[in-house]
Amino acid sequence: MDALNLWNPTHVTIMGALVTALLLGLLHGITPDEHTWPITFSYAVGSYSTRGGLRAGLLFSLAFTLQRAITSELAYLGLSRIFTNGPVDSVIYIVVGSVMAISGFMMISRGHTFHLHLPKFERYAVSSLHEGSVPQDGTPAWISDPRPWMPLVHGFIAGWGFGAFALIIYTVLAPAMPSAAWGWAPGALFGIGTTIVQVMVGGIFGWIAARRRLPQEAIRQIALTTASRTLGWGGVAFVLGGAVGLLLPSAANYSLATGLKIHNLSHVGLPLMLVVITVLCVGVPTLVGQTRRWSRRIQAGLPSTPAVP
Repeated sequence: MDALNLWNPTHVTIMGALVTALLLGLLHGITPDEHTWPITFSYAVGSYSTRGGLRAGLLFSLAFTLQRAITSELAYLGLSRIFTNGPVDSVIYIVVGSVMAISGFMMISRGHTFHLHLPKFERYAVSSLHEGSVPQDGTPAWISDPRPWMPLVHGFIAGWGFGAFALIIYTVLAPAMPSAAWGWAPGALFGIGTTIVQVMVGGIFGWIAARRRLPQEAIRQIALTTASRTLGWGGVAFVLGGAVGLLLPSAANYSLATGLKIHNLSHVGLPLMLVVITVLCVGVPTLVGQTRRWSRRIQAGLPSTPAVP
């Protein structure tokens, strides 16, 4: 029975460790984890289609799975202390946040050289429209689709984040493997479990982005604006969270117990707040606000042409 104790597995058999790793991966994909949900939401919505959302969730999770397999092997070899000490997670926040912000800016600048313009991430929209630059393919000059490699890079980097799930993989499940040839397996199965859920979640987010009774170009504008803002401002939140973790570790580690014996939901602290800020405070309001804006525009008989949000 201990092998199926997802809260605190101990004395697991080899098969029990593998099954537990897969189940923990499924649970990890379902719960609001700061290393997965904000990024999956951003790229899935930015795909503005169910198929694109599925693809974004798959690309992110496959890279995440590869990383977890690597760290699981390292944990079996007794090297887990390299990536499980406190400051490492804060550094990962800063790296992930920086990549998120850069990705958001790249979408706005169409992948070309960009500059940090605050407070609006859409500043490039103004200059592009004033210049009247609209590419021959008809896409808006001020924003571009996420590059296919973006979720891959994010998935691999985010996998280095450390939390309750990773602690179980590295300290209980990986050491239970019979040899170094199997040390990677718990991390890989954990990643596969996460992949199954994240692909479905990505598909749902993509479907939500596409499920609008609006012209296709308006749907694209809504989705890409939401994705770029979520990546941009979410990235800023992650960088600030990492900085707090490095400078004020006691404040970053403060949390309130919820009484739930579910990892990622047992405490309300910095990790959960990053999910709330990125998805609920930036992503969802932008998606709703942009949808309403474009609906009013269409109802008023205005053309669905590229415009500054």
